[in-house]
Amino acid sequence: MKKTTDALEIINNLIGQDTQMQQMVIESYLNAEVGQLIYDARNQVGLTQQQLAEMIGVERSIIDDLEAGDYEDNALIMLQKVTVVFKQRIKIELISDYSDRAIKTTA
Repeated sequence: MKKTTDALEIINNLIGQDTQMQQMVIESYLNAEVGQLIYDARNQVGLTQQQLAEMIGVERSIIDDLEAGDYEDNALIMLQKVTVVFKQRIKIELISDYSDRAIKTTA
């Protein structure tokens, strides 16, 4: 196997055909995307994590976990709560990603 520094190629080589690992990687990617959306929205209006937490009725550590992609519960539900505070809505769309940059799945 040739050496590479490409993160997705390394991940795909490590997880191979393990569908459980593939699902974990996909969930981690989604959590990271949700976390980035929350971080960007919060910073755009100039709120601290503590201020946002108080506005949606959670502990500051929840906002920290969300933004770090480490939230263990449903991150999309928390994103929805955040969008209400910012008077925004969530737009979800399905896209096909057949590029070489995608996580390989066996589904």
